[in-house]
Amino acid sequence: MMTNHHSSIRQAGFGLVEIMVALVIGLVTTLVIMQVMTNFEGQKRTTSGNADAQTNGSIALYTIQRQVQIAGYGLPVFSHQNQPLHCAPSPTVDHDGDAATPNIGIFPISIIDGGNAAGASDQIIIHSGNSATGGIPATISNVVGNDLSVANNLGCQANDIAIVTNGTSCVMTKATAITGTTQITLANATGVMTGATLGCMTGWHEMQYQVSGNSLTENGVASVPGIVNIQAQYGISDAPNQNQVTAWVDASGATWSAPTVDNRNRIKAIRIAVVARNGLLEKDNVSAPCSSLTADSPTGLCAWAGTTDNPAPAIDLSKNQDGTDNPNWRRYRYRVFETIVPLRTMIWSSDTL
Repeated sequence: MMTNHHSSIRQAGFGLVEIMVALVIGLVTTLVIMQVMTNFEGQKRTTSGNADAQTNGSIALYTIQRQVQIAGYGLPVFSHQNQPLHCAPSPTVDHDGDAATPNIGIFPISIIDGGNAAGASDQIIIHSGNSATGGIPATISNVVGNDLSVANNLGCQANDIAIVTNGTSCVMTKATAITGTTQITLANATGVMTGATLGCMTGWHEMQYQVSGNSLTENGVASVPGIVNIQAQYGISDAPNQNQVTAWVDASGATWSAPTVDNRNRIKAIRIAVVARNGLLEKDNVSAPCSSLTADSPTGLCAWAGTTDNPAPAIDLSKNQDGTDNPNWRRYRYRVFETIVPLRTMIWSSDTL
């Protein structure tokens, strides 16, 4: 009996149609897997970028806030008649012994407004000391050249920054020598008079925060990356001897870009917004300009909710810091961190202002 092998041979293996169908299924599966992986990787980069922006923004705001909280620390609080915050004009001092760097003044905090230009960021300048005694006041009983006789030179050491007040006339200089318990030698006693009040502040430092190269800088040194803008406003009271903030103003215009002594002493707080950017450039626009500077609940890239009387500052990132156009700014994601910091030195001194 003969067996027909042709039938079994014809039925063995895969045909061309089956192979083509399997290839198509495999290719479709591969494309789906690649699409899922691509979407997952994009979401992961966005998520990790947002986490980095949140971390950078939190650190930047904390860094500025911590320094603002000690603004004016070490500034002597004398009587109403001899109050350094009444000095007009405000004295300055060479705090670092470097003639190439500008002298610094006594006011605890200043804002340099970036203006309304696109890409403009504000600068915050903070002055503070590190005197353990807080500038104990002493009355000057005699002046001979640069040598002063005082009731007590407690709290003064050589190289301390010293401030002398006589009403609204003030002098800031360095103490070069301390002799006994009643003698102080100043680097320059020009304008110092008998009967004035002297206090030693140990060090008196300036810290300047601004944005440069997409980083927060401290006195020109990059400290926190991914920061693209800072906006700040003064919180002012109706009078120097009051502590209730009744308005928020930009440090601009004739009044607040260079405030008088009385207006300067009305500044009781500052409000700060720090803008951190996710470094991932998205395919499409994911950010929008602020919808309103005066609405209760604005949308988009806003510093905070403003009012008609107290509009919020505008954040405009359509240009880079060097003034060149930044057409892709909306393809980045941003996080805004804002806070209000009371100026303790100004509040504690209100009864002498």
